[in-house]
Order: sequence, then structure tokens, then C-alpha cells
Amino acid sequence: MTDDTIGAPRTVPVQSATFTPSVNAEIRRAAATGIYDIRGGGAKRKVPHFDDLLFLGASISRYPLEGYREKCETSVTLGTRFAKNPIQLDIPVTIAGMSFGALSGPAKEALGRGATLAGTSTTTGDGGMTQEERGHSKKLVYQYLPSRYGMNPDDLRRADAIEIVVGQGAKPGGGGMLLGQKISDRVAEMRNLPQGIDQRSACRHPDWTGPDDLEIKILELREITNWEKPIYIKIGGARPYFDATLAIKAGADVVVLDGMQGGTAATQDVFIEHVGQPILACIREAVRALQDLGMHREVQLVVSGGIRHGADVAKCMALGADAVAIGTAALIALGDNDPKYEEDYRKLGTTAGAYDDWHEGRDPAGITTQDPALMARLDPVEGGRRLNNYLKVMTLEAQTIARACGKNHLHNLEPEDLCALTMEAAAMARIPLAGTDWYPGKPGTSY
Repeated sequence: MTDDTIGAPRTVPVQSATFTPSVNAEIRRAAATGIYDIRGGGAKRKVPHFDDLLFLGASISRYPLEGYREKCETSVTLGTRFAKNPIQLDIPVTIAGMSFGALSGPAKEALGRGATLAGTSTTTGDGGMTQEERGHSKKLVYQYLPSRYGMNPDDLRRADAIEIVVGQGAKPGGGGMLLGQKISDRVAEMRNLPQGIDQRSACRHPDWTGPDDLEIKILELREITNWEKPIYIKIGGARPYFDATLAIKAGADVVVLDGMQGGTAATQDVFIEHVGQPILACIREAVRALQDLGMHREVQLVVSGGIRHGADVAKCMALGADAVAIGTAALIALGDNDPKYEEDYRKLGTTAGAYDDWHEGRDPAGITTQDPALMARLDPVEGGRRLNNYLKVMTLEAQTIARACGKNHLHNLEPEDLCALTMEAAAMARIPLAGTDWYPGKPGTSY
């Protein structure tokens, strides 16, 4: 350095937008350990979502409904195509599949209690049906997964519907994990596994290789349950048009579509962040498949992945869904990531709101753990009350929006009620940009 440069202004250091501190930290962790990162939850990266859509509401060209005098219905019936006993729900918000093993027994009970109070259904998840959940769930959907953990025909008959899981939004094409520290004696017995040994679920069903085999499996399950139970097919948000088409042709009563913001108990972080599509990009494609087959509303569509409040519910309805499912939001309603446990979260090297190491079984809220001392922190009665309150608020919010658009049922909301704020959201949802009648790819346009 020469004398004439001393004291000269220095170039301000600039962090790389590609090699961010979090990316660099992950490179160092991988270099030190030689293993990939595992976590729970859904995608954390920012992707186009429902916040990029707005409702237009009513003024002169549309006539709003008066909230205190005019009804806005919320009921939905799932499984009307073939099942003798379709599921009747008071609200179009259901609880997604989350397994006993990933969740504690009190958490499963709380989900059942809250869903029943709200007049909706909950779902078993991998690992079988617990007495807590069946005993407190008026409407319970039994998930039939590739692992077959805990599966038995008697529980299929005790369920109100069966959901064949082909894919999940957080990991379409991948299987789940349940690490040994969460495989307690009870979990091991239900799953027919050694206690304390890591479990890896299969990524595909062992007894079929394509849609023809899926049709045979659906018929098998219908025969086991005397054609009484609706059969759902759950697909991850990968190729929604083709996957929904094949599910419908195979005989599904309901298609469940899960986007990449949907959570998981545990899988590779690289999978969560880099595989699949946002749910916003998937809904219209699945609806198009239903419409092309003449099955829209005859085969119901349930969507999930990052649903947070009544506005999200209403937007899903407007895009063509019949109902939504919530998972992460339901756990937050029970008390997951609650700031009151901040000191405990910090001891785990994280913070409330960022904790996604559910696979480790050390959840201070007692929800994603099998530790008896931690499980005791969750009161399932209080948890059920909180979940019911949350579901009630979501429904009221969705009704408020529907009335503002002049609709007397949530299912009467339509794409015409929406506008988009970004080019990406407009293209994905096929909703015109705000202030225009155009969206990218609109038929009849060359740009």
C-alpha cells in the first residue's frame, strides 16, 4: 500500500447472492459430516403463493351479501362418485394425514377432538390407527401408504374413508423417515419394527407398477369395505394434470393434491426445497383434468400445501377445489413452535418459528415427540379447543370473502372473482393481472 492510498475510501464488502451465509454453512456442515441434512416441515424458499392473488369483491357490477341476514353455506360432501357412505363435512377444511410416531398420542387425540368439534375430518397418516384418534374423530380418513405400516383390514372398515397415498407435496417420488429415537415400544409394535431402529418408508407401493394396478387396488379396497367408504388418491404436486387424470380413470372418488409448501415429518432438505411445484401452480391443472373428463364436482378435489387462513381457503375454492387440508397450520394451532418454549428451543440450537427438527423427537411442545415427559406438556382437550377455534376463524374469514363477492356458498366462488399481482401467479393460476384482462399464455394471444 502506498502513502497516497492510505485513508482512501474502501470498496464495501458484498455478500454473494448465490453463496449466502446459510448456503456456506450447509457446505461446511456437509464437508464435516459427509451426510445430507434431514428435517421436517415444508419448503422455506419463497415461491408464488396465494398472497399473489386478490379478490375483486362486489360494487355495482356485482351484488354483495349481507353478513348478518344472508347465509353463506360451507358444507361439502366428499366421495359422491361410488361410495355408499360419502363423508358429510360442515366446513371445507380438513386435517391432513400426520402419523402417530411422527406425532405423539396426545397430539393425535387433540387433532381428532378439534376436527370433531368443527364438524370436519382428520386423517391417520403412516403407521396405523390409534385408539385416541379413532375414539375422538367423528370422521376419520385412513391413509394407505407404500410402507403398509400398521395396516389391517379391520381398521380399514372402522375408517370413514380410505386415502391411498401415491405422493406427498414435500417429497413427490420419495419416501418418509422415522428415526429410531421416535420409535418407542408402542410405535414399534404398531409398525412391526424393532424398537429404536431408524425406519425408512418406501417411495412407491409394492404391489403395483402403474395406473392399471391402481385400479385393481381400488377395487380390492372397495370389496374389503363393501363399497361403503370413499376412496381418495393423494398425489404430490409434480404433474398434476396427468396424475389427476390417471387417478380419476382408476376410479378415485376424491383426488387430494399436495403442493411443495406441504409439510413432512422428515426427509432430505434438498428434496423439500428442490422437488415438486407450488400448490398455486397445481390447482388449475388438476381442475382442467377433472373438466376434460367431465368429472369436476363429481370427483372432489382437496388441495393442501401452505394453507394458513380463510383467504387461502377461499382462493382454493375460487380456483376450483372442493376442500382444503391443513397440516403444519393445525400443529401451530395446537401449540407447535410456541414462543413460550423459546428457552427450550434455544437449548436445541434453534428458535420458535424455525424449529423443524421434528425427526429428533425433542419437541418442547410435546407434539412431534414420543418422550413421555414432553408429551405431558400437551393437554389434548385444550389442544382440541384451540384447533376448533382456529378452524372456526378460518371458516368465518372465507365466508366473509365469499359474501363480499356475492356468493351464498363457498363453492360458488370462481376464477372471475380473482386478480393476480405478479406475472408468475397470473400464469400459474391463469388469473388476469390486476387492471387487465390478460395473463401469460391466455388463449388467443401471441405473447
